[in-house]
Amino acid sequence: MTISATPTCRSCGAPLNLTLVDLGLSPLANSYVPMAQAGKPEAKYPLHARVCEKCWLVQVDDVVPADDIFHGDYAYFSSFSDSWLAHCRRYAMKMMDELKLGTRSLVVEIASNDGYLLQYFKGVGVPVLGVEPSGNTAAEAEKKGIPTLVEFWTEALAKRLRDEGKRPDLICSANVLAHVPDINDFVRGVATLLQGDAVYTVEFPHLLNLIKQVQFDTIYHEHYSYLSLLAVEKIFKDAGLRVFEVEELGTHGGSLRVYACLEGASHAERSGVAKVRADEAAARLDSAEGYKGFTAKCEAVRDGLVDFLTSAGHGRKTVAAYGAAAKGNTLLNYCGIGADQIAYCVDKNPAKQKTLLPGSQIPVFDVDELRRRRPDFILILPWNLKSEIMGQLSDLRAQGTIFVTAVPSVSVTA
Repeated sequence: MTISATPTCRSCGAPLNLTLVDLGLSPLANSYVPMAQAGKPEAKYPLHARVCEKCWLVQVDDVVPADDIFHGDYAYFSSFSDSWLAHCRRYAMKMMDELKLGTRSLVVEIASNDGYLLQYFKGVGVPVLGVEPSGNTAAEAEKKGIPTLVEFWTEALAKRLRDEGKRPDLICSANVLAHVPDINDFVRGVATLLQGDAVYTVEFPHLLNLIKQVQFDTIYHEHYSYLSLLAVEKIFKDAGLRVFEVEELGTHGGSLRVYACLEGASHAERSGVAKVRADEAAARLDSAEGYKGFTAKCEAVRDGLVDFLTSAGHGRKTVAAYGAAAKGNTLLNYCGIGADQIAYCVDKNPAKQKTLLPGSQIPVFDVDELRRRRPDFILILPWNLKSEIMGQLSDLRAQGTIFVTAVPSVSVTA
């Protein structure tokens, strides 16, 4: 997608005249600031989500090269969420059973991060190969014995792997399709490496839930696209892939797991496909009407959170944040919130500790900082992990700390 007076769709090339929401200028959501650089200017970029009225792919303006986002110091490690790891283990067991995977099989994961998923296949003897562009996360996977190519997934790479004799029974990717600037090339790469009845599964947050639950904080520069089954089926079909099953998942605020195969493969279409198609049609995702009014809902979330923090400040209550998550950075920057309203943030990931959140410049510490300082309120930024986080901090809750989430509206749990 190019930036011009009228941007064009990254998939089909049609002009993008319909706005979902314009979140203004924002720094990169995972560009954590060293404390030594406190107060120094940060690079900020337009964060504008638009809707293609031809193929219905929702996308942000392509203003930042992928190499500037997924670099060697990329700070997102998948293995820091216990609930996510449990989800991945269940998936691995399911696929090994359904596809009868064994020691002569091959599983390829695109954007394999730190080996969070492939470790469960490897642990029972299934050969694996990871593809991961961020060198630091790939290095963690290698420490677990998971062979990992430090490269972006492209059609050219898929051709190379095919020519090297790689024949995967399963290609998988979770929460990566949205991160791809050239989504057509990415999907063509999958189709290139699949053979026979091999299966591709892809998980992504469902656009339908983003709209219904006002999950605008999941919009940030490294998420180039926001996906519906409607848009994904069009892109897959153009690449020679066919969707034969869809599962609805609770992860990331409501996701889809889409199963695809080559057009001529033997997999019969299952009931989940028709169900999600019908849900999206009922929400009018094939019409401009399905996207209108979203900006006003985002503004209501912003106003509600600002009012809450203002009231807490007037009452001399201390507020801390849990989770230096990318979605939290979108929320804080859109709302104009800084360290004068939220004293500090905590996170389990050492790579984020002793840094400042981008834009808001709120300092990040380890989780035990909460027990040392005992805030009155904890704002849970990764709201999709609310239950897990509250369970981990049950001792603070017993002592009177109150938990807060902001999306889809301010919710307070004593």
